[in-house]
Amino acid sequence: MKGICSSRFLPRCAISLASLPLAAVLAFACGVHAQQPATVISSLRTSDVRVELCADPASPGLKKLVGSAGAAWKNRQQESLPASVYVQGAVVPITWRLKAAMSASKPRSVVFVYESESPRLRLSWRWEARAKFGPVEHRITAENLSAQEIWLPMVDSLRLDLLVPADAELRNFYVEKGADTPSPQGAHLDAVAEGYNWTGKSSTYAYPVPGEAREIIPVEVVYASSQRQDGWFAGIEFSGRTRITLQRAGSSLKSVLGLNPEPGPFRTRIEPGGSFTTPTVFLGVFTAGPDGGGNQLRPWVRAVLGNPATWNDPHYPLTVNNSWGSGMKVDEALALRMIAQSKELGLEMFHLDAGWFRDVGDWRPDLYKFPHGLASLADTAHRLGLRFGIWVDWTQAALGTVPGALNVHDPVVRDWLVSNMGPDWKPEEFKGQTIDLGVPAAHDYAAKEVKRIVEDYHLDMLEHDGYLVAQGCIRDDHPHAPPDHSTMRVNHDWASDFVVASNSTDVSYHAVRAYYDIYEKLRREHPGLLFEICNDGGRMVDFGSAAHGDYFSITDTYDPLSNRRAFYDTSHVLPAAMLESYVEKWPVPQPENFLYMLRSGMMGWVSIMQDTTAWTPEQHEVALNAITLYKLRLRPLIRDAQLFHVSDRPDGVHWDGLEYWEPARGKGVIFAFRGTIAEEVDHRFALAGLDAHKRYLLHYEDGSAPDAEAAGSELMAEGLKVHLRSPLSSELVFIEVAGKSGKAM
Repeated sequence: MKGICSSRFLPRCAISLASLPLAAVLAFACGVHAQQPATVISSLRTSDVRVELCADPASPGLKKLVGSAGAAWKNRQQESLPASVYVQGAVVPITWRLKAAMSASKPRSVVFVYESESPRLRLSWRWEARAKFGPVEHRITAENLSAQEIWLPMVDSLRLDLLVPADAELRNFYVEKGADTPSPQGAHLDAVAEGYNWTGKSSTYAYPVPGEAREIIPVEVVYASSQRQDGWFAGIEFSGRTRITLQRAGSSLKSVLGLNPEPGPFRTRIEPGGSFTTPTVFLGVFTAGPDGGGNQLRPWVRAVLGNPATWNDPHYPLTVNNSWGSGMKVDEALALRMIAQSKELGLEMFHLDAGWFRDVGDWRPDLYKFPHGLASLADTAHRLGLRFGIWVDWTQAALGTVPGALNVHDPVVRDWLVSNMGPDWKPEEFKGQTIDLGVPAAHDYAAKEVKRIVEDYHLDMLEHDGYLVAQGCIRDDHPHAPPDHSTMRVNHDWASDFVVASNSTDVSYHAVRAYYDIYEKLRREHPGLLFEICNDGGRMVDFGSAAHGDYFSITDTYDPLSNRRAFYDTSHVLPAAMLESYVEKWPVPQPENFLYMLRSGMMGWVSIMQDTTAWTPEQHEVALNAITLYKLRLRPLIRDAQLFHVSDRPDGVHWDGLEYWEPARGKGVIFAFRGTIAEEVDHRFALAGLDAHKRYLLHYEDGSAPDAEAAGSELMAEGLKVHLRSPLSSELVFIEVAGKSGKAM
């Protein structure tokens, strides 16, 4: 039978898996109607979405996607199981057959298992609901049960062909990574009209290339422009080279998610007894547009992908003092002053950035700059009640010659590199050449070295930077596919060689899996250790990183506008507490400008990246009060509240703002920022998420207006009025359901 679980068979031979084992269902269906192919129906649900799944004898399929509010999308795309593999260079066709005894449907998971006889392969088509709410997840695993090596062609993670009314007005919302610096647009809202053809790509490099679309955080948010704004979202939980496509033709809305097939052709090796698993994707349904989708997705990321030990820490997200304001000049004396300053300001962690090590690839302290090593610094911080973290670029090799250093000319290390370095090659101050973590020996070295760094230096936090995951590789003898040397390009930039070749996606696939394995093991050994995902500031912001790290550096530029732009974009799809803004030195002629600078980095995880000893006493006092307020009142909302983007994306000229609202506690806050237009002293923010029939107490933290009370209907329709006299100033407006405390806050 062809087509997706043809409905003409369903009344007679389709049986729900909810009440019978799959083997019994198939035996019954095929026994009673032996002349017809059996179709097996199952479903999986959370409080927000239900997927109807089916299995034909030769392939499975997603039949329907249904939301809790009743919105439904029929899928016409049958799963395209691999039709062939390569064995000893020859194309070998595959015939798949459903294995009833191995398949199963449980309340939280459904798996359909298929096998081929020659070559002997097994394919598991799995769906899971790991939380009671939010989206469901899907992945495909292919196992090699034969005695010979096979090469598998591209297997997409998810393919959809949704039936939509030809006249339906649809939108596609997606956000760029803030890598390098946030672009002028950042958050995109496209009309999905007839002929729409979009591709969003993600990798660990994210170089902005003039004339080309910037890389995205790998998720699409598709919805109708009707009043309810019903829609669905789908994303990829992987940090390697991936892509999402969306196309519309008449009543057909097609989307493909998974590894990026370009430049290709993609193929990956599966050894006898080995396996390949597609990047996990998630699929959900929502209402109320992008903020409605985000307020479902962010808590799900926290609950399912996040580290429970991190989220159970009431101090998360931390307040941090980072040494990069002094760049590579940091030394022990400066670090000790910064630790003391951190204590005075009420900050909770000292972060020693680049500049502490002997050489790139030699991750031991420069004893000329740090004569007592790093452990003594950590112990000093700990005695003052602070945590201690460091920067390290642990996959980079350079020219260090002491034992244990990664030297590009060492024959062993040279074989791990993604390209050959010439005799005159020189590293940069904190960047060298990337090793291929997919090589088992390189993986084992890195795992041992990272463990040593954490334990020897008494770390509470480890930041990785640079290009941790290889993008491509010239080698023919690594576990990944060999490149097509005739089309391979090697680009040199800032000390590193970047390889783009036919094997790039497979190289990144193996390297990402190795990176995940290293951090998963380190997490088990040190469950309280925090991981910062930096990777040149925002190039590795994705859902796979969210499952293996605790927070992201979301941009590589740190002025107030760049911080707010990057946060505005990224906070649509990832928890605010995971989004780090570095607060860099910026012109602050007046106290209100200084506070504006601080607050522009205080909507999520905040790291101060300045010489705080240069602050005036007045600025110290302003910062101390702002940090205290953050810890007492802002942090609980940043962790737990819903988030609404109640303004246009920041442009530095007009007003912009964000609203946090926690219905369970009946409390929230609005961050309001004024632009540069002289006559725009007033602005109204139309709030969201409130109860139109309740009244709310308003407290203007800086006293820009007296405390007041307003109806929810008024605040959502007419808006919250904020008055600020000075350009580039800010205000925090706390809001609470009237009657909760009996007085304004």
